[in-house]
Amino acid sequence: MVWSILNKKLPNILGIDISPTSIKLLELSKSGDHFKVEHYGVAPLFPDAMVESDVKDVNAIAEAVKLVVSRARTKCRNAIIAVPGSSVITKTLQFDADLDENEIEAQVQLEASRYIPYPMQEVSLDFQVLGQNHAKPDKIDVFVAASRTEKVNSRVNALAIGGLTTSIVDVETYAIERACQHITDTLPNGGKHKTVAIIDIGSVITSITVLHHLSTIYTREEVFGGQLLTEAIQKRYSLIDKPIETAERQGAPGVDCYTSEALEPFKEALIPLIRRSLQFFFSASHYNEVDHIVLAGDGALIPGLADLVTGCLGTKCTTADPFINMTISSKVDRVALTADAPALMVCCGLALRTF
Repeated sequence: MVWSILNKKLPNILGIDISPTSIKLLELSKSGDHFKVEHYGVAPLFPDAMVESDVKDVNAIAEAVKLVVSRARTKCRNAIIAVPGSSVITKTLQFDADLDENEIEAQVQLEASRYIPYPMQEVSLDFQVLGQNHAKPDKIDVFVAASRTEKVNSRVNALAIGGLTTSIVDVETYAIERACQHITDTLPNGGKHKTVAIIDIGSVITSITVLHHLSTIYTREEVFGGQLLTEAIQKRYSLIDKPIETAERQGAPGVDCYTSEALEPFKEALIPLIRRSLQFFFSASHYNEVDHIVLAGDGALIPGLADLVTGCLGTKCTTADPFINMTISSKVDRVALTADAPALMVCCGLALRTF
């Protein structure tokens, strides 16, 4: 069983993002404060290998893992993966400050059973000591994260069959946070002390993560994604089993100037979804605005979408590029990496975990 949210120092490790339509791989190196993209690759995933965030065909995912490793031409075989935030239960608990690590672990197991609606033998769990509780100096805050073991093991097993060893299982929400922390200085007027909403438009799920002072304060997921647009364009242009971003790069007839029957309905549904998600955040917090919106995920590849969001919502919006301050190895296809950059936020956040 592999499950860790602890901030451990690790050797180079592959960030592997498993999504319903593809497997993405990223390997970074670091010299001083500077990062370099050493290896990168994307491989398609057969339909129905995953349903939303659940693994349905381990072998299909394993084959995609083998393919993406081959395409990336990396020799590294250690990986870090993530489970969706919606499949993770988190809670901050308070314990006596004089407990040692073994005693904290025992207390975590005892207390966690009160909050987790599954038998503890079916749960993968980890914790991290955050430090002294500000209101009660004799207490410490301990952050606990737990997920169904089957959700963890299905991903770990797929990587194992594909030839990789899973060193750490993270949470997608934290990976996005980590990647956003890396690009915050590139945002207009900076983002370090701002409230930033990251809208990750995946193939099936769109997630919103709100950061304040670079820490996650709100998350939400909606069943809505780029697959809807892909299916509409595939039907319109007879592009069978070809992702929209692939079709776009290959110059499929008309895809560079989508017709209203394909693109406009998608945009018309996406803008209200973002607005509604932000309203949920405002109603659940004391905030009434965000300073900046960052678009990520496959859906962020749609040309002009950031400007549309800015115009409709009145909040400055940009498209994510986690590699903006990184050096790119000569072994990496720079054009492809740049095109895929918005869809690699989770992958990048995982790879950054190495450091």
